[in-house]
Amino acid sequence: MAQFQPKLVLIDLDGTLVDSVPDLSYSVDQTMLALGLPLRGEAAVRTWVGNGVQTLVERALTNTLDQPADPAAFEQALAIFMAIYAENTSQRSRLYPGVVEGLDFLQSCKALKVACVTNKAAQFTHKLLRDLGIFERFALIVSGDTLSEKKPHPLPLLYAAEQLGVEPADSLMLGDSKSDVKAARAAGFKIITVSYGYNHGEDIRDYHPDAVIDSFQELTTLIQCA
Repeated sequence: MAQFQPKLVLIDLDGTLVDSVPDLSYSVDQTMLALGLPLRGEAAVRTWVGNGVQTLVERALTNTLDQPADPAAFEQALAIFMAIYAENTSQRSRLYPGVVEGLDFLQSCKALKVACVTNKAAQFTHKLLRDLGIFERFALIVSGDTLSEKKPHPLPLLYAAEQLGVEPADSLMLGDSKSDVKAARAAGFKIITVSYGYNHGEDIRDYHPDAVIDSFQELTTLIQCA
């Protein structure tokens, strides 16, 4: 039996719709190479993504999750990374299995509005969504640099709901990380998370989302079309 009857579904990008780590880790390692630093590797990058490019570059520089980087070194590394990632945004990234089927289902709900809310910068968000063929699926795209705040702040979710004319109580977030859960709770949204994706090595269930799914195809049993 369906548990949710939203009028709006907001969907995260990295780790939820798309496995983007192969491109991100390639770009991180090429940046490290250019700086004469050790390669970080895909396994490490998987634990670092989810909070935007700036945070990812800082984590790569320090090889830690939360240590600050030297400001001058950070600015140099960020410039190198941005140039490399601009050419490698979607070369290796792929939609997760079940995403297309799940999006098909959501679009079949005629009264349901679907938007994308991500911490990825707009220049990369739009390219990735276009290259993977799902850009047109969304009524609105809110990127990490669209507003003054990004997830886990609730502002991007509240902004999307306001733009699309839906109350937070009638809205649902679909994501993969604690940032998504925290943003949804703060905004008054329901929250479904995927069991895969990027959550800094932590089990997303520890953050008590309303439901956890292994594939977007499970949305057909969880969401009731209005």
